[in-house]
Amino acid sequence: MGFKTNSDDDGPVSEINVTPLVDVMLVLVIILLVTAPLLTQSVNVALPKTASTTPDLEKQPMQLGIDAQGAVTLNKNAVADLAALDTTLRNELAGNPELIVHIYADQGVNYGKVAEVMATVQHAGISKLAFVSLEK
Repeated sequence: MGFKTNSDDDGPVSEINVTPLVDVMLVLVIILLVTAPLLTQSVNVALPKTASTTPDLEKQPMQLGIDAQGAVTLNKNAVADLAALDTTLRNELAGNPELIVHIYADQGVNYGKVAEVMATVQHAGISKLAFVSLEK
């Protein structure tokens, strides 16, 4: 026994099928109900006490500054020229093979000067070089 409709309405269906949406929401509610109690449980552990330690000053990175006029400082001490910087960095690298250099360059300094200083640091044998900037 077949049903035949007399309407020839083949237009688009304007109703939304919400059954899949309800299924997804029910699954999410079940996941939330299962995981919520697990998040509130914690393990009480008595952590051991230790004496305070002092930072290792030899592992601190070298601070290489370049001001707007192009003057170079190493750990806030003025450096005469790039040859003196190279010699100082080689001596420091001999004492600490894991030497790190942080460059603090003024935003008004010429890029060529920064490139020269970077080349000097690389020529001294230091491979760990980083730029330090401030957030606005």
